[in-house]
Amino acid sequence: MPKISSPKYSQSMKQKYAKLGYQYIVNNILTFLLLPFMLTILILILQLSPNEVLSFYNSISFTSLPSICSLFVIIYVSTYYFMSRPRTIYLVDYACFRPPNMFRAPSASFVEHAQLILPTEPKSVRFQMKMLERSGLGEETALPPAIHYIPPTPTMVLAREEAELVIFSIMDSLLEKTRLNPKFIDILIVNCSLFSPTPSLSAMLINKYKLRSNIKSFNLSGMGCSAGLISIDLARDLLQHYPNSNAVVISTEIITPNSYLGKERSMLLPNCLFRMGGAAILLSNRKSDQRRAKYRLVHVVRTHKGADDKSFRCVQQQEDPEGKVGINLCIDLMQVAGEALKSNITTIGPLVLPASEQLLFLLTFIRRKIFKKNSKPYVPDFKLAFEHFCIHAGGRAVIDELQKSLQLSAEHVEASRMTLYRFGNTSSSSLWYEMSYIEAKGRMKKGDRIWQIAFGSGFKCNSAVWKCNRTIKTPVTHSPWADCIDRYPVDIPDVVKL
Repeated sequence: MPKISSPKYSQSMKQKYAKLGYQYIVNNILTFLLLPFMLTILILILQLSPNEVLSFYNSISFTSLPSICSLFVIIYVSTYYFMSRPRTIYLVDYACFRPPNMFRAPSASFVEHAQLILPTEPKSVRFQMKMLERSGLGEETALPPAIHYIPPTPTMVLAREEAELVIFSIMDSLLEKTRLNPKFIDILIVNCSLFSPTPSLSAMLINKYKLRSNIKSFNLSGMGCSAGLISIDLARDLLQHYPNSNAVVISTEIITPNSYLGKERSMLLPNCLFRMGGAAILLSNRKSDQRRAKYRLVHVVRTHKGADDKSFRCVQQQEDPEGKVGINLCIDLMQVAGEALKSNITTIGPLVLPASEQLLFLLTFIRRKIFKKNSKPYVPDFKLAFEHFCIHAGGRAVIDELQKSLQLSAEHVEASRMTLYRFGNTSSSSLWYEMSYIEAKGRMKKGDRIWQIAFGSGFKCNSAVWKCNRTIKTPVTHSPWADCIDRYPVDIPDVVKL
């Protein structure tokens, strides 16, 4: 018997094809308008006789002086255009830190240590246990040795040892992958929010690798989990100014001196989420790197809501009533993050969205302002602008909220969830673990567009848009997912009972 399609199915299919047709027409409106005009001109030219064509040519011929002046103007304008246009910034390659197995921090061990560290505070221990059960973190995340001690020993010596382990490891891996001589590094940028020693971490790298004395080095601190994209933006600006140069960006967070040993719940939460991690990225504006580069930087959009007091105070390093230092995460964090995201996508939308989505957004905005003020705003379909999404793995709630707000599928946020599960919240470097996950799955094809979104204290929401320069083969070595990618994705329960 022939299948009888339901009216609802037929209607949904009609709506689908109508929307696709609308998007095609709007996105190619210039072609549709110019095509009849060009065809008309071509037909008129074909109707002319050879004598008429010659007569027309003679009527528009120039004298010597006007010809020379016109040629001069053309050359001047062309030269000015090519000299003033922005340089293309390439991401040649990057490397992520993979913690040794001996640094693993399984949930059961974490809770047991919490009981030994806070024997008189069972409520604080139970709170951390509940947070771990709902955190989305797996059993292979890592903490530095100082946090494994009972009680933890957050000394300057151990913090420097962690910094050297993480930063030197990823730097060695990057130099090996890119075959870059350290003497050819022109710009060095290191971002680490909470650990800022003297000499700086950038000076530590200069000393270790004997970098040039005229290198342009920067050390960014106190800028939160979105500092990685701030570093990318700074590197882009510098590379626009200095031709034929390359820049190395190091993004990390040193955990050793930042473990909270008190009982304030809002300050205990970071203990449950933050883990060891780091990434090293090589950027270049050299034409010779175009072929081997993995990505091309398209846009960086930064949003800072620090002028608002609530946004400024929602993530803050402070002392508790007992004088113990920690990071206080305010209860309004998700609301503040949502407002920052809204401001950021309002800026980035016109840069990346197709004309059809921009037009729908504009019409909805006008309707809300004039006719129906209580109607819901139109949420643009960012899936039309990007093939891949790298959402900062700050926690399960952050990923859930962005998936809902941007109407993304489970596959779109898979890299973020798996990074949180395998490595935890690695602060500013989490975006690169997510990018590496997509590569390890063999999903990164030439021409694919990637949207990196990160949040940070201040409060900030920063975005970077990349375009894949070449189809990336599944990496065999130097990938943090090299020996475990076949196990992912895994099912992550809403609650894991400990």
